[in-house]
Amino acid sequence: MKREIIDPNQFELTDKVVAIKRVSKTVKGGRTMRFTALVVVGDGNGHIGAGLGKAVEIPEAIRKGKEDATKKLMTIPMNEQSSVPYDAIGKFGGASVLLKRAPEGTGIIAGGPVRSVLEIAGIKNIRTKSLGSNNKQNVVLATLEALKQMKSPEEVARLRGKSVEEILG
Repeated sequence: MKREIIDPNQFELTDKVVAIKRVSKTVKGGRTMRFTALVVVGDGNGHIGAGLGKAVEIPEAIRKGKEDATKKLMTIPMNEQSSVPYDAIGKFGGASVLLKRAPEGTGIIAGGPVRSVLEIAGIKNIRTKSLGSNNKQNVVLATLEALKQMKSPEEVARLRGKSVEEILG
């Protein structure tokens, strides 16, 4: 399925730094320290993106990560209860994330990196389980993979050549 290109200037984007890692490279003169920042951006209304920035200083790494994330923005479907339309599993590397829809008033039941992605996306009611690796970068990307594979009821109806009422029962 092809995703539409989203213009980041048409949304009021907020960003959240999920992880900052210090990495070092050993060279002839000793070690050189750098930082990588994993940043998630979204508008709280179904648009989300994640990016990685690398630099010698932390603020520069965060800026680069935010820039990368805005380039990778995507739209995710949500139902009336501000939840996902159906349950889904996303896999990336060794990490798997299970997203289960939830009724109004449940809130976000999720661990650290998954919670960051869902809050920024604007999802209010969801239950999740992170399985496998707990590497923050892989967990964030697995969550995005699960959200990316979701289709709205309108999209499913159009693909099947049926009406939305027939799909929803």
